[in-house]
Amino acid sequence: MLRMNALNRKADHTLDLRGFILPIALLKVSQVFREMLPEQTLEILCHDSETQDDLLKILPSYSCELISAEEAGNGGMFKFQMKKKKI
Repeated sequence: MLRMNALNRKADHTLDLRGFILPIALLKVSQVFREMLPEQTLEILCHDSETQDDLLKILPSYSCELISAEEAGNGGMFKFQMKKKKI
């Protein structure tokens, strides 16, 4: 798993996907990402470390950038921040 230090910047959008099954979680991410403006960030909270790989499969690499990924807390929670690129 990719590990980077979290940025101090607060995300423009946050999705808490803990408890969602993967297909629903990915659908929610793609819906929010579609509505975001370029340069806005999306923070995603989840329990599955593999969600990051799945996110990068459904969101085209030319449209997003993974800016942070970390394990947060002892409960196996993962936090990712992605930025929508200008196209």
